[in-house]
Amino acid sequence: MENGFDDLLTFFKTLADANRLKLIGVLAQKETSVEELAAILDISPSTVSHHLSKLAEIGLVTARVDGYYNLYRLETNTLEEMSKKFLSKDALPEVAKDLDRKAYDRKILADYLHVDGTIKQLPTNRRKLDVILEFIANKFEYDRNYTEKEVNAIIGALHEDISGLRRDLISTGYLNRERDGSAYWRVKMAGN
Repeated sequence: MENGFDDLLTFFKTLADANRLKLIGVLAQKETSVEELAAILDISPSTVSHHLSKLAEIGLVTARVDGYYNLYRLETNTLEEMSKKFLSKDALPEVAKDLDRKAYDRKILADYLHVDGTIKQLPTNRRKLDVILEFIANKFEYDRNYTEKEVNAIIGALHEDISGLRRDLISTGYLNRERDGSAYWRVKMAGN
């Protein structure tokens, strides 16, 4: 399996069938013939063979000849390897790497900002408010101290709720300030 996204999609498509999952459950217990599997699952032998071939395509099932029959078994090592490969904390985000993670933020900004960049209204939804707060925070430069008057001017140019937004910017960690309020500065957050 070469392409991570395509391989993951094939893996889940193959397992996205109740009978295939049941086959895996039976084969996890012991090697079994098509006729036995058909009787256990109450489906036709040709349907069992079809499902087994799909599972064999991704390496989960193999067969060995035993007299007149093929006995099928689950390749548990392959299943474990696939699980590690596809379901790891590092692998799963890779399937979404080409997606535009900022699309939602742009939608919120389009919904809540006037054309001139001022804020129409503050959202009540916390996730949406966080987008607006990040937008405001981006008006502040890193490595620079601001007076409260400068902070108020930047926020006030965007919305009338100056003290509420200033408080939110501090509580969410976008801005920090001296205890006496004499200086404010933009905080570098993870990902910035």
